[in-house]
Amino acid sequence: MNIKKLRENRYYKIFTNGFIIISTIFLVFILFFDENTHLNREFNEEIEALETAIKFYKEEIEKDRKTIELLQDSLQLERFAREKYLMKKKNEDVYIIEFDTINQE
Repeated sequence: MNIKKLRENRYYKIFTNGFIIISTIFLVFILFFDENTHLNREFNEEIEALETAIKFYKEEIEKDRKTIELLQDSLQLERFAREKYLMKKKNEDVYIIEFDTINQE
């Protein structure tokens, strides 16, 4: 195919049109390189979810540190074991009293 035939081709005329070239470059830029692309929005949502998880775990770590500091005392350790794991001493009876929270009328 020689150059003259190529220039007369319908698709060549369409794709070498200045408006089409500039529009294509603009669309590519908007879709992939702009800061508000769809990809960036997905990443931003994921980043927010991860930051929320980080905040939650930092708070949990802080609560656990406080608990560990309290458990350094043997009396606090015994209290913790009794309350959380329902442990008891030998020859000791433990009664668990649960209150009904539903108001009956």
